[in-house]
Amino acid sequence: MEARFSLFENDIAATFVKRFAHAAQVIHTSPLPASTQELVSLRASQINGCGHCIDMHTKEAAAAGETAVRLNLVAAWRESTVFTDAEQAALALAEEGTRLADAHEGVSDATWARVREHYDDDQIGALVALVALINAANRLAVILRQKGGSYEPGMFAAALN
Repeated sequence: MEARFSLFENDIAATFVKRFAHAAQVIHTSPLPASTQELVSLRASQINGCGHCIDMHTKEAAAAGETAVRLNLVAAWRESTVFTDAEQAALALAEEGTRLADAHEGVSDATWARVREHYDDDQIGALVALVALINAANRLAVILRQKGGSYEPGMFAAALN
């Protein structure tokens, strides 16, 4: 099945994609560790069933040196020994921030306290923005039926120009 619509072939959509990419760049250049950014993006994309984003973030993480073991265990991070306490806090925030409709309180106070324990204000700002941004990206890709499998690391860098 082909994608329903190309965001790059329509002036309004292309303008939006460029601004979206610039917002992502703010997060990418933040002090939030790059590996945490990819793990959070991957986990939210798994929850949302976004094959395109799972493909992208798995490949970007691997290209940046992330191990196959850690990438393969992201979906089962609670039952794994390969993630730091800080990464676990970020993954919990990603899950609760993605599954808002599944919890009456959204992000729990316990999860927020764990995040506060491991990240400073700049990192938290980037982490919260990342959870919001990846969920938006997942929705765009799923609505348009963008499939996973063809992504190459770095291929969207041109969207910033």
